[in-house]
Amino acid sequence: MVAHLRATRPDVWLSVSATTRRPRPGETHGVEYFFVDHTEFAAMVERGDLLEYAEFAGNFYGTPRGPVLERLEAGTPVVLEIELQGARQVRASMPEAFLVFLAPPSWDELVRRLVGRGTEPAEVIARRLETARVELAAESEFDARVVNTTVEGATQQLIDFMGLPTDPHAGS
Repeated sequence: MVAHLRATRPDVWLSVSATTRRPRPGETHGVEYFFVDHTEFAAMVERGDLLEYAEFAGNFYGTPRGPVLERLEAGTPVVLEIELQGARQVRASMPEAFLVFLAPPSWDELVRRLVGRGTEPAEVIARRLETARVELAAESEFDARVVNTTVEGATQQLIDFMGLPTDPHAGS
């Protein structure tokens, strides 16, 4: 969904997270993620450079604070792709944030998608599924829900929640 949003909505800024995980094939530093080692990530946390951060599937992920605040101050719509722990941190530090829960169409479809990617070993998939159970149980903590049945449909629902025109060039 994030790739589709990037491609179709240049008026929306998608935050690029820092992560300690290794790049997947085709990923570029600074585009999908800022790939950093554990030492640099810990330094970012220590300096307060991250709006939120969490461990997920054995790696750390975090949203650099500065770029988010700069875009918001400029009036640019901002989307963060974060998990439950990060969403809770954002809610605590930015209560005005509008949190959207991205839900799978069903549990079986979530399993199919994770296994179908073929990018992670079975033990990582098992951890991701256990995390998904916890996250699904916390859906009520969010302001809205988008069911990711199709990438296009989920993206449009998100745009609708943001109150943006259907045409990204409208008003420009």
